[in-house]
Order: sequence, then structure tokens, then C-alpha cells
Amino acid sequence: MAEAVASTGWPEPVVRVQALSESGAATIPERYVRPEAERPSSAAAEEGDDGVINIPVVDLSSPGSAATARAVAEACREWGFFQAVNHGVPPALLRRARGVWRGFFHQPMDVKQRYANSPATYEGYGSRLGVDKGALLDWGDYYFLHVRPPHLLSPHSWPHVPPDLRETTEEYSKEVRGLCERLMAAMATGLGVGEGRLQEAFGGEEGAGVCVRVNYYPRCPQPELTLGLSSHSDPGGMTVLLVDDRVRGLQVRRGADWVTVDTVPDAFIVNVGDQIQVLTNAAYRSVEHRVMVNAADERLSIALFYNPRSDLPVAPLPELVSSERPPLYTPMSFDEYRLYIRRNGPRGKSQVNRLAQSNEPAARMRGRS
Repeated sequence: MAEAVASTGWPEPVVRVQALSESGAATIPERYVRPEAERPSSAAAEEGDDGVINIPVVDLSSPGSAATARAVAEACREWGFFQAVNHGVPPALLRRARGVWRGFFHQPMDVKQRYANSPATYEGYGSRLGVDKGALLDWGDYYFLHVRPPHLLSPHSWPHVPPDLRETTEEYSKEVRGLCERLMAAMATGLGVGEGRLQEAFGGEEGAGVCVRVNYYPRCPQPELTLGLSSHSDPGGMTVLLVDDRVRGLQVRRGADWVTVDTVPDAFIVNVGDQIQVLTNAAYRSVEHRVMVNAADERLSIALFYNPRSDLPVAPLPELVSSERPPLYTPMSFDEYRLYIRRNGPRGKSQVNRLAQSNEPAARMRGRS
């Protein structure tokens, strides 16, 4: 069995999932076995009356057009997810980003362990979310990095191997950050507010925060019993996800069902986070999603999180509040909001629903969120 490493601030010693996978064990530890109702073998929506169900695909080749704004807004209202194609980020850069991070996770364990993280910041090489002792764990390792604002950059937290990892990750983050800014404008236009209104609520382009989390899901001997990442909605503003180009794994909740996403080559998967749900008074919805693992193949994805400035109170935009639709959420800064996630790990939509439940009008309407 894989050996646990020092806890570095975690409530118990940390076991690397990759080490468990490579140990050759035929079964997974009980800590990774999900309750039956949460297992990926539960019914997943695969086909509808008009063919395969999949999240919408949005063409961003004309990012400033009214048609693009309408398509983005419809996807954010109806699904909370879409695939972005013709997004302007070079496909060669996507391949390089995947390649360098596969290279990192294929390093010897003692090399990766130099970058072990702690729950104080989560920055670095990690294997768990949340600090509850004895909690159920997900079948995945990850690497988390702050990119912006500049004062949060920690050069010592960035891996030195492979040699081109830093340069590639910086270039990738810059390109995807630009995509986020274009998407924010389209989302705002689709809402009928000023093009720069959502960005302004995030603290402007210079105030917005950017983080990257690279997810590594090793092969699993019993994938039907566990998850790579538990069901959750993203706590931040918006997520731009580069998924594995070989192995499916992402599932998105659609009503009572789970839709397994079939990705378009070189597309990004974009999803609304809780902060945009709050700002838009639930016109745009963050949606639960989870990750399956695989017995035959490892899987890697790169998530870039685009977040509001962490100390700004986030509340529904006044333009989206009326007597017919009162504010659904109480103000809270992103710093305050993400403390819940750091303590508890991914737990569905419990945090954003808790904000709604603190308002009497919101409590009556929270089913819409």
C-alpha cells in the first residue's frame, strides 16, 4: 500500500492517489468509496429524443457580435456550461500545456513532494480538498497556482520541472485570461447590462483574480465505486477548462440526471461559477458537476478560475433586482466565501444555497438557483 507523507497542516497524513494507483492494489481503500447514490454508475443521461445530449457549443469567432452574446447568455441561463470553439487560443499552446503538466505528474514522487501544499493556501501539489478529519476522499491529485493578482504570485511554489513548465503555464494563463475578459463582455451584453458591467463588479481587469488548478486522475482499479472529483459547483466567478484530449470524465448535472460531456477537439469547456450566479441574481446559474475516473487510462485537465477581487462584496447587480425579482443573495466577499470551501471541500451547491437561505425572499425562490 502507498505510504502516507507528512500532513503539512492537513488533519492527517496525506496519501498520494497516484501512489495508490501505482501500488498494484486490486481494490481501493474505504476512504475513497462513495455512498451508492453518489457513485458514477448511477443513471447518466446519454440520449434524448433528438439524439445525444451534450452541453451547448458556442462559436466565439465573432466575440463582440450580438449573436455571440445571445448564444453565450442562453447557454449560461439554460445549462451553466458550454463548449467554446474558435476561441482564439492557439491549439499548439493547448497541447504544450497538457504536455508539460503530464511531464510534471510523471516525475518521481520525491520531486513532486518538494511542492507539497497545505490548507493555508492550497498552492502547490495536493491530494485532498477540505480539512475534515476522516472525510471521504476523491481519486485525484492536483497542482494549484495563483496567477493574479501579482502580490499572490509565489515563485517558489511553481515547479521547476519540466524546464518549460513555467513559461508555458504563464503564456497559457495570459491567453486564457484574455478569453475570460471577452466572455465577461459577452455575458454582460447577453444580460442587457453594459458590456463592462460584470467586469466592473469583479474589480476591473486588473482587479480580477486568476488561479490555475491542474487535475490528475490516475488509473483506478474500481472506478465504479469512486469519483475523481465530487459533485460541486465552482465557488469562483467563471471556469475555463481544458479537458483531456483522449479520455472522457466530466459529468454535468441536468435535472436528476448526469450528462457525460463529449468534447469538441481544441474546445474549452466554460462554466458559470457561484459568484456570477450571485451577481446576476441567478439569471446565470452555476451547475453541479463531477469527474469520473477510468480503469485503463489516466486523465488530466487544466482549470483556470477567473474570480472577483477577493475583498470586494459580491451581491446581485442593482440593474437585475426589482420588486418582482428581489435580491436572492446577501453580500459576501470571495475571501469569505471560499473559506467555506477550504474547510468543507466540494459539497454540491450548499454554500450558494446557504447565502440564499439567509434571505426570506430568496428562501422562497431558491429552487430557481
